[in-house]
Amino acid sequence: MVRWPTAILLLVCCCLVVACATQAPPPSWRLQAMALVDDLSLHDGPRQFPVEYRNIVETFEHGEAVLQVQKNDREADAYYLLALQKGDLLKAELQRLKREAEEEARRQAAERAARAEEERLQREAAQAEARLQERNRLKAAAEAAAARAKAASKEPPVALPSTYTVRRGETLPQIAGRTEIYNDVSLWPLIYRANRDQIRDPKRLWPGQVLTIPRHFSHDDAVEARRYSGKK
Repeated sequence: MVRWPTAILLLVCCCLVVACATQAPPPSWRLQAMALVDDLSLHDGPRQFPVEYRNIVETFEHGEAVLQVQKNDREADAYYLLALQKGDLLKAELQRLKREAEEEARRQAAERAARAEEERLQREAAQAEARLQERNRLKAAAEAAAARAKAASKEPPVALPSTYTVRRGETLPQIAGRTEIYNDVSLWPLIYRANRDQIRDPKRLWPGQVLTIPRHFSHDDAVEARRYSGKK
């Protein structure tokens, strides 16, 4: 078995340590920048800010080219960091726009609710006004009817004629049946008896005769007149 001198072993270990210390670290911002680019794509970055989003992508791709082609980790990491910084600014702007859109949506919803409430109040006010007008109309109609009834009750009764001038072709039953006389043809004997001085035959009247119309007769007089009328 070969035994290496201690000095040689120490030399080998030192070389390994130096090699590890001088090796460039891998890019530290690459994964964060890549994740941020994907996140911006999912949150409407390309549509809202197409130029800015494309600039961030190009910066990240430049870093990828430096890393893969030039094998320069440090310079590539600088591009990744720049893309990350630009992406943070764009993300903040997207969040601001989102907040503004949400606030605008809330404002519009509040305005719609206010308009709907105002329209509801206007409808209720119009309905209440219509009901009030209808009540007033009915009240006015009732008051007018009551006034007419009161006025009618105060009007003096229509005076019934105490005389009647015979017209051509009229008979005593026809005269007795007139509304302003008795409205009853069977009461003609009352007129006949009151005018015996100028009526000899109850079946014959002369135009122009002025007949007296009895107004104050008893129930018995009316019964007797109807009985007499039934015999003739």
